[in-house]
Amino acid sequence: MPYSLKDKRVLIVGGGSDIAAALATDLLEDGARVTIAGRNIERTAAAAKAVGDTVRHIALDLSDEESIRAAADQVRVAGGLDHLVSVATERGNGPVASLERRALLAAFDAKVVGPILLAKHFASLIAEEGSLLFFSGLAAWRPKPGHVAMAATNGSVSTLASALAVELAPTRVNAVSPGVIDTSNWDTVVPDRQEFFRHVAASAPARRVGDPSDVSAAARALLINPYITGETLHVDGGARWS
Repeated sequence: MPYSLKDKRVLIVGGGSDIAAALATDLLEDGARVTIAGRNIERTAAAAKAVGDTVRHIALDLSDEESIRAAADQVRVAGGLDHLVSVATERGNGPVASLERRALLAAFDAKVVGPILLAKHFASLIAEEGSLLFFSGLAAWRPKPGHVAMAATNGSVSTLASALAVELAPTRVNAVSPGVIDTSNWDTVVPDRQEFFRHVAASAPARRVGDPSDVSAAARALLINPYITGETLHVDGGARWS
């Protein structure tokens, strides 16, 4: 029987990004009941309101286990979840010689330690045929200088999804690995966003950069397929091979 997202309860952790907004919007159109979680409750509330009046919001800090536990308690009281998606990230980029331990730990809290704690506190709340979905990234497969932390955390996410899929079975656990996606985040990373995109598109087999809707479609495909678990779905336009 086809699996539908209608009336499914979905929690998106790290809901302030363009990708999170696209996913939340599409989930609402699918008929899902969406909650957005983030460590800054004011920004999280604003992100939820921007998507739709029916979107709930809660506080959740991936670097604070007590915050994760408290959020799980709220979800338990509300009746549980069908899917949990974490799109949270924290940049810890820079040459190895100048990397600070604090930045490294923040990056691992967002992408690795935090998701493990999400599994610890939320897995028991996931309904039958539900899932956990985490976000990896292209840097794990196409590392480059100055991105050691990004490569390490993203690679860990993919391994984590497989390990949790085995331990938490039959609850499914998967990962999405986006490539270069056209989001506002690049405005603070590259001097000329459009020129950077043109360069990326010229070398990628898909001949374009990604759109948040591409990532949303991939994420939702993993949520609705009850026979996929332990996998990483690459949404990078073939950039791993170029």
